[in-house]
Amino acid sequence: MVLKIAAVVVLLFGLLAGAYAWWYSNHYVSTDDAFIGTRITAVAPRISGKVIAVPVRDNERVAVGQVLVRIDPAPFRVALQQALAAEQLARTGLGQAEANVAVASATVQQARAALASVQATTDNALTNLHRYLYLRRRNPKALARTQLDQVEATARSARAQVSAARAKVIGAQAQLEAARAAVAGAKARVASARAEVAAARLNLKYTIVRAAKAGYVTKKSVAIGNFISPGQELMALVPLKMWVTANFKETDLYLIHPGERVSIHIDACPNAHVHGKVQSIQRGSGEAFDLLPPQNATGNYVKVVQRVPIRIAFDSVPAECVLGPGLSVEPEISIH
Repeated sequence: MVLKIAAVVVLLFGLLAGAYAWWYSNHYVSTDDAFIGTRITAVAPRISGKVIAVPVRDNERVAVGQVLVRIDPAPFRVALQQALAAEQLARTGLGQAEANVAVASATVQQARAALASVQATTDNALTNLHRYLYLRRRNPKALARTQLDQVEATARSARAQVSAARAKVIGAQAQLEAARAAVAGAKARVASARAEVAAARLNLKYTIVRAAKAGYVTKKSVAIGNFISPGQELMALVPLKMWVTANFKETDLYLIHPGERVSIHIDACPNAHVHGKVQSIQRGSGEAFDLLPPQNATGNYVKVVQRVPIRIAFDSVPAECVLGPGLSVEPEISIH
């Protein structure tokens, strides 16, 4: 009799367990292959220098823009002063070059005026020569040969003066073009000096390393007195924004859709009641994105149920939980 009762009880428990399993599978889907994810920010300097202060501690929460590391600014202040002096020198050179353009332009005007004056004298001399030649043709005895020779000499001298004046105009114009080219070069040197000043200011600004986002300081490896280089990792920041990456079986995907509610059990906070929702489903299994994805074109292929990463967003993160990337969670998605 006792055995019969025990058998009935076991049967009832089995039926209840089967009914609960059937009901659960039709209302929820879950996995234990899930963990907290985030995008950790590596903190690195942009310049080389000696560390003079590290005003943060390990695991300290920092705000956006908070100072994390200070680098000795003295050499960068000197570099900035040198760049400012070089810029001032370049500006002075530009002013001199522009003044030379004004002088060269005035020289061109003077040369053109001299050419116009000589040209007028030459025209007058040629007019006299033509008149004397005409008189001599009409009456050879009316004009002495010496007078004609003198007029011809005057005309030849005037022509030579015109050629010399034209050469001076050409030379003055060449000097003006050279002066303008010098101005262009001086402007380029000023622009280059400005860029050097801007770079020096940036380098001086980079002596203070600030937090790019709010988060928690981890993996701090820098100390006062260290000489650091650009790109050297000094610490890492774990952002406040986190999510769950849950790897569900591909056979469960048809049951899961973005927006569905999720209950999240966090191993590190067993008493916390955390909720969220499905944010997105990755297009492709996790193995497909490995460095060496599997090649299944073999004779010994065995079908394995693939896992597909699903991103789950927290509604809110419990303040009392010490959470971080890699911690294990168990999400339960409501599919009813």
